[in-house]
Amino acid sequence: MTDAPDYKSTVFLPVTDFPMKAGLAQKEPAIAAKWEAMGLYDRLRERRKGRERFILHDGPPYANGDIHMGHAMNKVLKDIIVRSQSLLGKDAPYVPGWDCHGLPIEWKIEEEYRKKKLNKDEVPAAEFRAQCRAYADKWVGVQKEQFKRLGVMGDWADPYLTMKFDAEATIVGELLKFAESGQLYRGAKPVMWSPVEKTALAEAEVEYEDVVSTQIDVAFEIVEAPNAPELVGAHAVIWTTTPWTIPVNQAIAFGEGIEYKLVEETTLPLNDESAPTKTGRRFLVASDLVHAFGERNGWFARNTDEEDFGYMSIWTGKGIDLAGAIARHPMHALGGFFARPRPFLPADHVTTDAGTGLVHMSPDHGEEDFIACKKLGIDPVFAVNDAGFYRDDWEWLPGQGSVINTKFNGADGPICTDLRAAGALLSASEFRHSYPHSWRSKARIIYRCTPQWFIPMDKPSGQVMDYPLPPLEPVTGALATALPTNGPTLRGVALDAIQNTRWVPERSTNRIRSMVEGRPDWVISRQRAWGVPIALYVHRKSGQYLVDPAVNTRIVEAFKAGGADAWFGADHQALLGPEHDLADYEVITDILDVWFDSGSTHSFVVEARYGEGARADLYIEGSDQHRGWFQSSLLESCGTRGQAPYKAVLTHGFALDGTGRKMSKSLGNVVDPLKIMGESGADILRVWVASTDYFDDVRIGKEVLAGSSDAYRKLRNTFRYMLGALSDYDEETEAVSYAEMPELERYMLHRLATLDAELRSVVDKAADSENWLEFSRYTRALFDFANSDLSAFFFDIRKDCLYCDAPSDPKRRAYRTLLDTLFHALVRYAAPIIPFTAEEVWQSRFPSDEESVHFLKWPEIDHHWINAHLDEKWTELRSQREQVNEAIEPLRREKIVRSSLEADVTMGQVLAVGDVDFAEVAIVARVTMGEGDGISVRPSEWHKCGRCWRLLPEVTEDGALCGRCDAVVAP
Repeated sequence: MTDAPDYKSTVFLPVTDFPMKAGLAQKEPAIAAKWEAMGLYDRLRERRKGRERFILHDGPPYANGDIHMGHAMNKVLKDIIVRSQSLLGKDAPYVPGWDCHGLPIEWKIEEEYRKKKLNKDEVPAAEFRAQCRAYADKWVGVQKEQFKRLGVMGDWADPYLTMKFDAEATIVGELLKFAESGQLYRGAKPVMWSPVEKTALAEAEVEYEDVVSTQIDVAFEIVEAPNAPELVGAHAVIWTTTPWTIPVNQAIAFGEGIEYKLVEETTLPLNDESAPTKTGRRFLVASDLVHAFGERNGWFARNTDEEDFGYMSIWTGKGIDLAGAIARHPMHALGGFFARPRPFLPADHVTTDAGTGLVHMSPDHGEEDFIACKKLGIDPVFAVNDAGFYRDDWEWLPGQGSVINTKFNGADGPICTDLRAAGALLSASEFRHSYPHSWRSKARIIYRCTPQWFIPMDKPSGQVMDYPLPPLEPVTGALATALPTNGPTLRGVALDAIQNTRWVPERSTNRIRSMVEGRPDWVISRQRAWGVPIALYVHRKSGQYLVDPAVNTRIVEAFKAGGADAWFGADHQALLGPEHDLADYEVITDILDVWFDSGSTHSFVVEARYGEGARADLYIEGSDQHRGWFQSSLLESCGTRGQAPYKAVLTHGFALDGTGRKMSKSLGNVVDPLKIMGESGADILRVWVASTDYFDDVRIGKEVLAGSSDAYRKLRNTFRYMLGALSDYDEETEAVSYAEMPELERYMLHRLATLDAELRSVVDKAADSENWLEFSRYTRALFDFANSDLSAFFFDIRKDCLYCDAPSDPKRRAYRTLLDTLFHALVRYAAPIIPFTAEEVWQSRFPSDEESVHFLKWPEIDHHWINAHLDEKWTELRSQREQVNEAIEPLRREKIVRSSLEADVTMGQVLAVGDVDFAEVAIVARVTMGEGDGISVRPSEWHKCGRCWRLLPEVTEDGALCGRCDAVVAP
């Protein structure tokens, strides 16, 4: 008996060196090095020169520490978008940047000082700033390499830094534009203040956490009540969760429409038949809050009848009846400030949601308090210093604090102890609520009235802002110059700009609009050392800042030459010139809010590089930037240019751990992008980013990454198959036209054209699609096409044709022609998502030291390939194919058939197959239609071809050749 012939060498199997195992962690750095050596970014700029430009302006991260998952998600998403725009043929530059000034940098330097037991205030300011600059420069270098490792393509040789001299000069120039247009004033208003960092904070620098505070009820004796004389001698009760503000109280607020009761506490004897005994203590409280007040104070109650509750009502009236009433401070015996009368005043912010319906007012420590008190001429007294301690000359608790200390505010702390001794503390207990903290130090913050510089939100140009300044300050009075125009307010311009901007997702429009509608004036000054100074001169007598274009020009030129340090060490008389005497002016040394720095980046990045008037096509950051960079950029540009600096804004969520928790070192649930790249590669991380619904918060963990790795592996194998199948493809001799292609190939071109339209709807803004920038849709469509349409369907059907048909066979030529089309399309589609792998794939087929997949443009897809009739027909055929496979599976499990090729299928339904061989589509031996019900399967009686393994009627015995194979192997 002779051995059966071995036809393996006659089968045209795919041939490729492209490995199935990716090894991305090892390969990617080498690919990145090649890109850098060939100058990929600069050469791409040259190739796209003169084309439509797409500008994605990078929001600057802080140059502070290694990158985290939030950085990685943000940068990868930006890179995907920039690469996809370049793929469209646009000139899509990307200039990465860093925020180098401000508290985060200073805080790190101060931490180093504390370790060395050094006091920052004892270090020369110039030396401190130099250390901040060096620290920022170090981390710019570190983060730059980490971002490059992610595969982010950009102008890494010339990034923008807010601490570069030209940037600092532009920032101060933008400030001076506000000054020259009258959109600047200095005044004393309550602002969010960090006693730990000793500086004002912006809303974007604050986070809220639940805390336990001490809630207290405090009695203020009423000494005058012209509209309700019954109240004289009684006590108005205020409720607060910030006992430290009582030493700065100046008034009591009421709601004009609120009903109030004067109640007298009673004591009920054990004998229920006796009448309650009055204690003589009478308290004024909102009617709706008497019950809660009584509970806090431990009054006895048997039922809901007020006479049995522990109090009796004496008087009922409306808030308007309290107008003109006067109380005295519980610590009035101290004299001075505390002996002043405490007037009752109406205020809209008083409610009956909690407390007593009466609000103690301290214009130093609340914006609403400040506004209400200002109407009566009650000014701040600046009792609390920058570190959160009462002034040394304050009559009550001089030099004591800190006011954010929980023990200091506690029931046994000095404030409550003194109030208790004065007979004014009615209750003190714990109260859990949300409270603002500095996002950097994590310490509680306070509202503190200090002299600050503001950009007004509601001041039409021409109005003078008049806010009182503290006594003993070198400047007093109104502090803004006014230009005679009747232009709209900054708030109005910004709200119009929001309406004219595309927000992605659309729901984010409401978030930014509500924040701008309700925000206070922008406090732009900080009492720190590292940043761009507010380069102004204020006249000592008039209180007005100097507006002189010639002086401003000299200031900007000085900054260009020496950066921000030029201001602190400047010859100010030289800057002022001969027209002004330095002795007449105060030199301002506060620094700018870092949000003003980053809000100005459009001017020294977008406009400086692409021309005056240029605007970014897109800003992208996390949802927290509605109160941060999105808003500061909006306000800065609207204030100086009358429009937003961007045409569209994309907001993404935050990266959470695999269970949906916020990542925290203390929880031990931090997912490190550097570790992922070191173990699995950047392209895996990029697949995760592109696959997520990043408009909301997203999760990442081992299971999630395993899913990303599996999706990547399948796509990689699709490319590997195509590379092998096209190893010797020659377009000139083998390609066939669309008209010459079999129906299956024409259907797959329809599927490709449909995919192309869907992907383009995500990438191309001109399509005006609701899917714009929704790359989860893009990625899902691409991966599903590769897996479901190609690997599991088309490749599966055509592998017999590829392996066994003659090279010159028209069907095989059509298949390889389509494979070439698919290859060119898919490698381009994938390039923005997995740039390293796309480069590896491209170089495997077209090796070159001078070319790159990232130079390519969007594939040219003929949308005439879209064919609704073919789609309907093949959708049904694919459905029937799946049903056939399901019917075969039980026989395969029982080993009645080893593969579908051995199955004969009988179908009751007659399919409209036309010229299509459905047995080939289903990969079975034979299909009989129109017999029986449903689908039945039995082993085929035909013999198996020894080369193609198909069971065919012309094969005389197992191992013999079918007609096709016999012709192919014939000499």
